Amino acid sequence: MEKHIPVLLNESIKYLNIKENGIYVDCTLGRAGHSSLILRKLKNGKLFSIDQDETAILEGTEKLKQIGSNFKILEGNFINISAMLAMQGIFKVDGILYDLGVSSPQFDVAERGFSYRYDGPLDMRMDRTNNSLTAYKIVNDYSQEELEQILWNYGDEKFARSIAKNIISSRPINTTFELVAVIKKSLPAKILKQQKHPAKKIFQALRIKVNNEMEALESSLEQSIHLLNPKGRVVVITFHSLEEKVVKSIFKKYTLDEQQFYLSNIPFEIESSKEFKLLFKKPLKPTETEVENNNRSHSAKLWVIEKK
Repeated sequence: MEKHIPVLLNESIKYLNIKENGIYVDCTLGRAGHSSLILRKLKNGKLFSIDQDETAILEGTEKLKQIGSNFKILEGNFINISAMLAMQGIFKVDGILYDLGVSSPQFDVAERGFSYRYDGPLDMRMDRTNNSLTAYKIVNDYSQEELEQILWNYGDEKFARSIAKNIISSRPINTTFELVAVIKKSLPAKILKQQKHPAKKIFQALRIKVNNEMEALESSLEQSIHLLNPKGRVVVITFHSLEEKVVKSIFKKYTLDEQQFYLSNIPFEIESSKEFKLLFKKPLKPTETEVENNNRSHSAKLWVIEKK
């Protein structure tokens, strides 16, 4: 099992601007790297951490217990953030964090089917209790056109057509390694020689589709912005262009008014009339040192919005 190093850890905690008596939400508990640091900074405040995977919840609970007791782990998808917090009597918070990187413990477990590095069934469900759609169903039941769309839209896969065509002709495909073999057969030799694993984009695309990830992110961010107290912040760490597009779109909607939009080429700042502001126009990127020490961080970007 690879050691998981949280990306942009210090920066994300810094920009959450944690008050020791505040209420904070970590929407992506994972291995509890960010949650642990948030909890250490709280005195009488409270941390709510969300995850839909039983392994993450068990491991996270044990880890956080060693730091303090003023936390609660909420089981479910962050698409339901408002309802989950309302059930705890919480309607306003001081900060919300999303680390959208693939960090959950299930990625190291072969039978969960997330990884092209381990042989296992084609599952890929984050929450095995609620979600009936699996990677197996997509790979074996969807039409060529549907497969192409998924691989192109969610994986930005240039060879979506040939991969989809070969998937159709190779059915049934039962395991991750069987799918990897089909993918390799579908790609030109020069692509196979590159350092990146040839199945990376395809597995990403299937995982996003199975777990409805982009729709969940969009809905959750909308809710999070309305949950903020004055001076409260939403901090998001993205890892690929699909996530960036969602974050950019929503943050722009709440911070840029029409006057700014149409006069954006003038040489001085216009104060927005909106009740939210971006802390910086361009997202923060990891330092060169972090990228050297943690290859996962090379595509990471940090975005922050604050309620005025």
